[in-house]
Amino acid sequence: MPRQSAGLLVFRERNGELQVLLAHPGGPFWTRRDDGAWTIPKGEIGTDEEPLAAARREVGEELGWIPEGETLSLTPITQKGGKIVSAWAVEGDWDPATLRSNTFELESPRGSGRMQRYPEVDRAAWFSLEQARTKILAAQVPLLDELERLWTARS
Repeated sequence: MPRQSAGLLVFRERNGELQVLLAHPGGPFWTRRDDGAWTIPKGEIGTDEEPLAAARREVGEELGWIPEGETLSLTPITQKGGKIVSAWAVEGDWDPATLRSNTFELESPRGSGRMQRYPEVDRAAWFSLEQARTKILAAQVPLLDELERLWTARS
């Protein structure tokens, strides 16, 4: 069975423009990557955990903030490695300067025997949809497209 993750696509409106909150993964692999590296805040769904509850928990762990409010279910996507991502759109506003991410441990450099701690998310930022389509992992672009369709239909 493919691995499954859940996350939240947080959005807000600024001066008539729709913006989305994206997270940049921490760790040495992602350090020099920017375009095509950002993601919605998300993570693995725990055993017997409801996917939306997992999404909220993961956002809290990765950002140090959990958006409240009504969620809109988005169509799940499958990432390049086969992981299925369930996502919900939720309106919210948050200051990325207050980021408090949990950490993970990794041998670095590889083969050195030295373990180092890295934040799961090293930075987060608000992007216009146009900017986000460049920054986000290619497999997650359909989440942006669906949010835009829903937003346009509601206006």
